[in-house]
Amino acid sequence: MIPTRRLSALALAWLLLAVPAVRWPPLQAAWLWLGALALVVLLTDGVRLRCQRPPAVKRLLPGRFALGEPGEVCLVIGNAGNRSLALDLFDGIPQGAVAETMPWSGEVPAQLEVRVFHPVKIPRRGEAVFGPLELRVRSVLGLWRRRTRHLAEETVKVYPNYEPVVRFALLAMQHRDNPLGIVRRPRPGSSRDFHQLRDYRDGDPFSQIDWKASSRRQVLISRDFQEQRDQSVVFLLDTGRRMRALDGGLPQFDHVLNAMLLVSHVALRQGDQVAVKSFGGTDRWLPPVKGGHAMPVLLNHLYDYQTTTAPSDFSEAVEKLMARQRRRSLVILLTNLRGEDGKELLPALQVLQTRHLVLLASIREEVVRHAFTHPVDSFPAALRHLAAGPYLQERREILANLGALGILTLDSTAADFPVALANSYTDIKAAGRI
Repeated sequence: MIPTRRLSALALAWLLLAVPAVRWPPLQAAWLWLGALALVVLLTDGVRLRCQRPPAVKRLLPGRFALGEPGEVCLVIGNAGNRSLALDLFDGIPQGAVAETMPWSGEVPAQLEVRVFHPVKIPRRGEAVFGPLELRVRSVLGLWRRRTRHLAEETVKVYPNYEPVVRFALLAMQHRDNPLGIVRRPRPGSSRDFHQLRDYRDGDPFSQIDWKASSRRQVLISRDFQEQRDQSVVFLLDTGRRMRALDGGLPQFDHVLNAMLLVSHVALRQGDQVAVKSFGGTDRWLPPVKGGHAMPVLLNHLYDYQTTTAPSDFSEAVEKLMARQRRRSLVILLTNLRGEDGKELLPALQVLQTRHLVLLASIREEVVRHAFTHPVDSFPAALRHLAAGPYLQERREILANLGALGILTLDSTAADFPVALANSYTDIKAAGRI
């Protein structure tokens, strides 16, 4: 039982009345009787609240949460008593989470239930725990509050933000991929398999016409192709300390995961297989998966990936991947290049290139580009400019050396990384290089 501000105000008023009661003795008896009456009212109000049945509470959680996106939680408060309940509640949200509508204050009518919907934004992937919910029911006169705790701990999964994947899927269903920025480039015949014969349509290239079939049927017949299927895409994912830098409020690692989900969706939709191998403090392996069930499998595999403080050992990662993936694949190395990577990275990727097609996708810090391009108007800005220049130059040199060895490269900021990576994948498919 917790006294309210109203009770404190009444107690203070009664104490202030003691001043005139001391100065005029005839008022003392009235002052004491007033205090006794207030005490009876106070105890009666408290006992009634104590004897009252607490409300029943249920919490309905969404099936999954996405990183940084609000998920709607529903709280069901039932009042089985004969009078309405005025109460305050605070849900036991996970540590670090944001619930802007909490705490909630309101009234639950007698013999009815109230549903409270509140969005919760969880800033960290993996498993998050909702703790017990706290209720504070106010007494009839508002002099007391009774504090009760309800519900057991509940664990939820927080997945990478797959909103770009869902948006791409909806656009693809409407044949509008371009608004997202993913470009459909013309497909050479070498990257496609024959699918069927069909009637000629305006705009079909002449090279696509099957002249033998056309002569037999006396109408123009075109050959229809479909993209090559059942190819393998392997993501070699860096989870080392270099991926912990923040970019746009999120670690670069989370931007990379979002890009992985988008490219995986595109690849699975085209009939390819997707596998994931991590390195840099972790050593997890998801064998190639394909088909309609593969995206949930990927999400359940990736949702609790976390970066570590360990360095990234490219040679060891390539050695383990070569032992696990023997079929020729497109291997996409997702990392953040550093100037000191050249001596170790180049030989490792050359070994990987003997069996696989390699794409190095490096996510670039926006703050470094801003420091280099921002006008120099102060001494600190000059220092940042001088530090950013050699850093960017070292990256360009490593990328140029990799390109000279025939290794595909991509260097993009976090904002453009998902679409740039998806476009690189579609370009490789168009060229029939896998």
